[in-house]
Amino acid sequence: MDSRDQKLQQILEWATANDDVRAMLLTSSLVNPYAPVDQFSDLDIELVFSDLQKVLNDDGWLSHFGKVVAKIAEPETVFNGKHAMRMVLYDDYVKVDFKLYSVSKFREDVENDELPEDWDIGYKVLVDKDRLTADLKPASHQVSLIKRPTAAEFEQKLNDFWWDMTYVAKCLARDNIFYAKFMSEDNMRTGYLVPIIEWYIAVDHGWNMTTNKHGRLFKKYLSPEIWQKIEATFSGSDIQDNWRALIAYADLVRELGTTLADKLSYSYPGELENNIRQYLVFVKASK
Repeated sequence: MDSRDQKLQQILEWATANDDVRAMLLTSSLVNPYAPVDQFSDLDIELVFSDLQKVLNDDGWLSHFGKVVAKIAEPETVFNGKHAMRMVLYDDYVKVDFKLYSVSKFREDVENDELPEDWDIGYKVLVDKDRLTADLKPASHQVSLIKRPTAAEFEQKLNDFWWDMTYVAKCLARDNIFYAKFMSEDNMRTGYLVPIIEWYIAVDHGWNMTTNKHGRLFKKYLSPEIWQKIEATFSGSDIQDNWRALIAYADLVRELGTTLADKLSYSYPGELENNIRQYLVFVKASK
């Protein structure tokens, strides 16, 4: 039994014996058939308490499962009063995310018409002393699957990508690396490139698959040639290297976007691309 399994067993035995705990669920990747699991995967535990406030007033119970070396405590106000969180790293380097419910708030989520996202990803009931989970709907595991974009969503994503390239170019011309990185990484990569790559992969898999959060499984599904082109979009702090990466961005999205447009029978914004590329040349030459 590895450290994570031992930790789970410790928590399970404690929850079973503790009369304040009325239910315990295991959620997230460890109970999702589509999620990758390795030695670094967290334990995601949900606990339902008869007196939640008493638990929140004293975090000493967290030490029942080992020495706490780091902790984030988030109150119910962060989650619109529905639950609280305790995210803990123990000295055996097992990380446990505890979601903490009162009985009443847990029942509210159970009685919702739609299963909350974290349960729909996957859950396993480990303790239920009062049949609180009796009406809990089964997980579909569908929330993590890549969805086929509509024509409007596809057009918007491509338009936004090409538009934001103008901001990166201006920042590079101004030698403003901080804002250039914000636009190229936060906006362009996370907001636009990641979904485009997801669609590019899923279109050949019947839209019945996931690449996990933020492209964790991209390399598994992409050809070495495409992966090399994706790597070229990353850059360091040198301004000229960022210009090189920006053009690599443009070339990659043109390749992925035109392929997707053909397979989805959507329109690709070729005229917009040409106009933006001319603007990039103008800005770069102005320095």
